[in-house]
Amino acid sequence: MPPGTRLVQKVSSTRAFARFAPHVVPAMDRAVHRLTRGKVLLSAQMLPGVILTAKGARTGLPRVTPLACMPERAAQADGGEQGPWPRTWVLVGSNFGRPGHPAWTANLMAHPDAEVSWKGQDIQVTARLLEGDERAGVWAAALAFWPPYAAYQARVDREIRLFRLERR
Repeated sequence: MPPGTRLVQKVSSTRAFARFAPHVVPAMDRAVHRLTRGKVLLSAQMLPGVILTAKGARTGLPRVTPLACMPERAAQADGGEQGPWPRTWVLVGSNFGRPGHPAWTANLMAHPDAEVSWKGQDIQVTARLLEGDERAGVWAAALAFWPPYAAYQARVDREIRLFRLERR
């Protein structure tokens, strides 16, 4: 765990963070991502992140959103170490614990074929909304990965949407 992670988790669980973060964090991520030609996401210094490009649910226009993600690495066929690149990514539609689903979740539900920028590489993906037992298992993994998701869920009446992005 990188130094300061516990402090960041505590701060990110607060309502004050939920008020300002959606306005500041994505803007900073977009700017740094653009300046580094896709190689750096500022928020990824604490949590892995992708830049999601998906078609807008109503307009069909490209929508670019920096997001934290939970990479899922594929185990090698011989049972050895996992490969260096994720095979899939999980996106958590927490919206920082604010009411309402984030717009990007509706975009993926309407247009599941999308693209992620991961460490400077653009990768074509297909998104799938997780439900039932599969969602429950991934939610448990997400809580272990980033405990503040529990605080976000506790603040909202909606079930936080989880998506698995698979390479096309």
